[in-house]
Amino acid sequence: MKNHLKLIAFGAFMMGASAAFAQTMAPALPTQRVSLAASATVQVPQDELTLTLSTQREGVNAPEVQSQLKAALDAALTLVKPQTQSPLMSVRTGRFGLSPRHDRNGKLVGWQGTAELVLQGNDFVRISQMAGQLQTLSVASVSFGLSTQLRQQAQAQAQSQAIAQFQKSAAEIAKSFGFDGYTLGEINVNANQIGPVRPYMMAASARAMADEAPVPMEAGLSNVSVNVSGSVQLK
Repeated sequence: MKNHLKLIAFGAFMMGASAAFAQTMAPALPTQRVSLAASATVQVPQDELTLTLSTQREGVNAPEVQSQLKAALDAALTLVKPQTQSPLMSVRTGRFGLSPRHDRNGKLVGWQGTAELVLQGNDFVRISQMAGQLQTLSVASVSFGLSTQLRQQAQAQAQSQAIAQFQKSAAEIAKSFGFDGYTLGEINVNANQIGPVRPYMMAASARAMADEAPVPMEAGLSNVSVNVSGSVQLK
């Protein structure tokens, strides 16, 4: 009798365990999850000018070439530094380096070097006029872009528009499928700036940018875009 009761209890235990195991292994019920994306773009005028000036020197002696490049930079910095005022105009040194020159037989015959000075700011007239006063450097390139403040403002505006569009699309999708609303799942927000930055090279010397003969410069527009993507749970 006792053995019979033990078998009944063991059988009940196994049935319960089998039911629990089956419940654990049962496939999850399908969920009403929808993936979607939205984006917004804000177009803003470029408010920052970056003007790069450079000079090149050649010689048979590396220290001599380096000394000449340093002298050219020092002379330019002496003129520019008193006029710097952020964010109107800032100054920084750019590329500075030497490289050997060889003849066709691979023999070292001299050295050549390049030094750069970069003027950047939102006062286009001040930067252009300053470039025209520099006698030891020539204009190498000019490009326009967005200042940090303007880019952040445009990004915030585009982000608000993209999020609003995402929410609108999610609500419309929920309604179309006969649901009352939705809850947010995982959301990704990405921002980027897409030109045109419009850099261009200039063959004229810096003197061409002096007051007597200023080079016309016109900034373009930049597009700041924000993409919002993710999923929502319909309910």
